[in-house]
Amino acid sequence: MTEPDAGVLLFVYRGCTFKVAEGVQPPKAGSLLFCRHLPVRAGDRVLEIGTGIGLAAVLVARAGAHVVATDVVEAAVRCARENAALNGVAERVDVRLGDGFAPVRGLSFDLIGTSPPQMPTPRDRERTDAAAAADNGGPDGWSLLDRVIAGAPAHLRPGGRLVFTLFGFLGVKAALARLADAGFEPSILGQETQAFPRIGYERLEHIRALDPEGTLPPSGLPETVERYVVQGVRS
Repeated sequence: MTEPDAGVLLFVYRGCTFKVAEGVQPPKAGSLLFCRHLPVRAGDRVLEIGTGIGLAAVLVARAGAHVVATDVVEAAVRCARENAALNGVAERVDVRLGDGFAPVRGLSFDLIGTSPPQMPTPRDRERTDAAAAADNGGPDGWSLLDRVIAGAPAHLRPGGRLVFTLFGFLGVKAALARLADAGFEPSILGQETQAFPRIGYERLEHIRALDPEGTLPPSGLPETVERYVVQGVRS
């Protein structure tokens, strides 16, 4: 239980103020990169998978979109709802609890976006608590991304866009190929050099063994990682 004098952690971005509730992670560099490159248009129907505090959902709603935002963590769902109200867009942000596309069965969208957990996780490091779930992407990092790519066509209107972030060590060529195989026209919307994630140092040899495009130095500790925003347009 939260102590009554524990205080309130706030995150301020683009003229919006967000409360960061207990049990919900504040936005990281990947989330900010994601928000900077979301190709949203006024009137778009948008699905955000893994909304966290509701950062992207609020921003695209302020741009005139109508958003369904989902998360598997109840605290995040409550937090995102509160932040939508705090920033005056509650009527355009519908926050739902659930995994992947389960909360939006039968619905279609103009844009599906996610900045999902994608840190490669050795099988003996897998955990199910909320803190671990915010980072872990399965043994090769693709567990959640593959599910999103596979499920997106059924929830996108013709010409709809799927947008997600990607660590460079997962393989940009692999991401573009996966999108093409799923019937999308793939492209890169943005790229940024970021500090190598702290949790990545704990799994460095595992990540090196998976690095399909040789993005990491073969020895020593990498200081940075390339992060991408990848788009697939449905035919």
